[in-house]
Amino acid sequence: MKEDSLAYKVYLEVRKKILSNQLVGGVRLVESNWAAKLNASRVAVREAFMRLAGENLVEFGEKGGCFVKRMTLKDVKDIRELRELLEVGALKILFSKKNEALIKELELICDDFNAMVSKEYYGGACEADIKFHEKIIEGTGNSRLIAMYNNSNIPLFHMKLGTMIRQMEDYQDTGKEHREIVNALKQDDWQKAYDTLVKHLDRGEHEALEMV
Repeated sequence: MKEDSLAYKVYLEVRKKILSNQLVGGVRLVESNWAAKLNASRVAVREAFMRLAGENLVEFGEKGGCFVKRMTLKDVKDIRELRELLEVGALKILFSKKNEALIKELELICDDFNAMVSKEYYGGACEADIKFHEKIIEGTGNSRLIAMYNNSNIPLFHMKLGTMIRQMEDYQDTGKEHREIVNALKQDDWQKAYDTLVKHLDRGEHEALEMV
């Protein structure tokens, strides 16, 4: 699939919605709906779905249809372990580089996240959350690490879309933890950054296990 093709653009959009939990496990993806939404042919949409299936993000039903793949308990635990290995390692690299421009970018993402939550645009907040963690990986400048992270299709599994009190607390905790990680990076406080990131991942795993 060429990166400038329409099928690739459909793939990127659906992948983003899945990883940011805007499309949850079990949801059916209807070709005609996505074709109309993204102004693409059904052939392009089908090609995108096939790639997503190859990456274990969707699956085809026995009687037809394409569905977002559900996470199992093992999936959640595996993802949690992988995230800690990659993101803690990436954070350690960031501390060695002292990149002020990157810190400013992370702060802007934190601002975007908070703005989305305040406007109750929870889909946008989820995308900002994903972007925060991707930026930590991207900031390392390590092409192999970046490729490994992207190819792992790591989902946002601690965020629930909605406005219930418990869910709002989750958004608030996420925004606070992101900001604490950035501030620790600014202050060169490795232990604080590490402790906050691990707490962030632990909370995500706990939330995800309740949803499985």
